[in-house]
Amino acid sequence: MGKYFGTDGFRGNANEDLTAIHAFKIGMFLGWYYGHNPKFNLPEGKRARIVMGKDTRRSSYMFEDALSAGLSAAGADVYLLHVTSTPSVAYCARTEDFDCGIMISASHNPYHDNGIKLINEHGEKMPDDVIKDVEAFLDGEYKPEGFEGEKWEVPLAKGADIGRVIDYSQGRNHYMGYLMSLATCSYKETKVGLDCSNGSAWQIAKSVFDALGAKTYVINNNPDGLNVNMGCGSTHIEGLQKFVKENGLDVGFAFDGDADRCLAVDENGEVVNGDEIIYVCAKYMKEKGSLGDTKVVTTIMSNFGLYKALDELGVGYEKTDVGDKYVYENMVANDHLIGGEQSGHIIFRKYATTGDGMITAIKVMQCILEKKQSLGELRKGVKMLPQVLKNVEVTDKETALNHPAVQQSVKDETARLAGSGRVLLRKSGTEPVLRVMAEAMEESEAEKSVDNMIAVMKENGLLIKVREK
Repeated sequence: MGKYFGTDGFRGNANEDLTAIHAFKIGMFLGWYYGHNPKFNLPEGKRARIVMGKDTRRSSYMFEDALSAGLSAAGADVYLLHVTSTPSVAYCARTEDFDCGIMISASHNPYHDNGIKLINEHGEKMPDDVIKDVEAFLDGEYKPEGFEGEKWEVPLAKGADIGRVIDYSQGRNHYMGYLMSLATCSYKETKVGLDCSNGSAWQIAKSVFDALGAKTYVINNNPDGLNVNMGCGSTHIEGLQKFVKENGLDVGFAFDGDADRCLAVDENGEVVNGDEIIYVCAKYMKEKGSLGDTKVVTTIMSNFGLYKALDELGVGYEKTDVGDKYVYENMVANDHLIGGEQSGHIIFRKYATTGDGMITAIKVMQCILEKKQSLGELRKGVKMLPQVLKNVEVTDKETALNHPAVQQSVKDETARLAGSGRVLLRKSGTEPVLRVMAEAMEESEAEKSVDNMIAVMKENGLLIKVREK
């Protein structure tokens, strides 16, 4: 992680940690970087083409304008998808000849946070070397090749060289058409619930499922700029559970603020998390012969129950650090086809370069309809161990994580659960918190381990507070 950018972009409280000035400068730099950077030996008259989307947060409009101003001031043409999902920006970047993509979103965070995610021309998260250059520019330390002065500034475009800002809502329609093309059968007579989290999915999800023939029931699709992720979506799935049960639906899907995550609810109103979705889809792929000898890629947060179920299927697996960025890098390096996180970031590499909540929902529907089984039946082969996760704000993440007493508490709880569970303490890559997790045969034992580790932080003056969610 860099000074400003974490594992999923530059994120923080809008106009506190991340300001409109930051956005303007990032736009200026990227407009120059892809249009005039001498190290690329660009053709004369090259104009950068950059596609940009945003979620429904009130501040997203401010950041969209600031980024657009910076980009066009540096001579780039900006194509606005308006309110759309992160995966749709990645899709347009890789299929429609853009130099890069930008998504304005803080994903599952509350409305007062926002973020800037950078995507390369292949639809992948921006490489670290480019991120380092962006950060160096923000700090006034970037110098292009051949520059020998003390401080470099982006040269402003003039006259006809000033960039354009173009309405490109058709790009979102292209993406929706692509989603529909992935469905292998009609959803006719299937009753599907969708929780759009008052976010990016609100203009996409219902349209796609309606077009595929589903009887679609939707909640949390009335964004007002302040209600994204508020008591809804994949981080508050209890609303969808109730909705599915009350309306007798066949299945439900919950997305997060930028729709790169998806969790499901089965016909009984039970949550089907990312690990279980991976199991259902990997099993289907193995049965169809499309998995081959490839492995499932997970993170260290995946449940032990998933690994046991994959062992029984004869399917191998890899483990990475937390973050769909690392999952995707492993998949590319080893030519694996499916991977993801328990949180609902699922990557189907044949179809996308990032976690995509809509593709995940479509692939789960494929399993249900082609196997003629309910999601509740499909998930029976995997049994999750009770897992307790608490997010704690601390005085300093690095200090708290490496404090001798805290490290000893991790060892003590690991020994206490030996053979019947595990513990994990890690820094969040997107929030100022430590994540304290434990798995055990009984939830009470997992809760005890988590609380024991948090108590040690408190005793040593490291704890600020335990977050509610």
